[in-house]
Amino acid sequence: MKKKNIHSFDFYCLLFFVLSFAGWVWEVVLHLFTSHAFINRGVYKGPYLPIYGVGGLLLSFFLKRFRKNPPLVFALSLMICSVLEYFTSWFLERKWGVRWWDYSGHFMNLKGRICLMGALVFGAGGTALVCWFVPAYEKWVEKLPVKLRLTVCVISLVVFAADAAHAEIRPNVGEGITSEEEN
Repeated sequence: MKKKNIHSFDFYCLLFFVLSFAGWVWEVVLHLFTSHAFINRGVYKGPYLPIYGVGGLLLSFFLKRFRKNPPLVFALSLMICSVLEYFTSWFLERKWGVRWWDYSGHFMNLKGRICLMGALVFGAGGTALVCWFVPAYEKWVEKLPVKLRLTVCVISLVVFAADAAHAEIRPNVGEGITSEEEN
């Protein structure tokens, strides 16, 4: 009988924060090369971009069963991430009247919210995540003591909640962070 692998809350909480941090690092490094400046990207002040965490959790939930089929994982990751990115852009703009990204100058963009190059990058990233990173992460997390995992989760959630509350009043905006002037 095949063992069904069901993970606990701390597994997904830590995965969310690892992926949110990895997304933040990706964007900071990308802007270091393109703008030659350190820019703290995203709505929050902390070193995380929740869209990457949410996207990664969606991919790990829904695409786990396709791990052995990377081309399918690539196509589905491309679609799921593009939909998430489009609607996140729309939501953030409606909520604060500001755009945190704008692909208007990129080839095959849709209202500047998503573009072909971004979709391809997310497809590749999703494939790496689902087919290689999450299986390695599963083995790594199992080695950590439960008490440590839960402590890190609680601390991360408290800091994140405080940052989210602060962002409600003063989201992270400005030159290089958002594509429009602050309202």
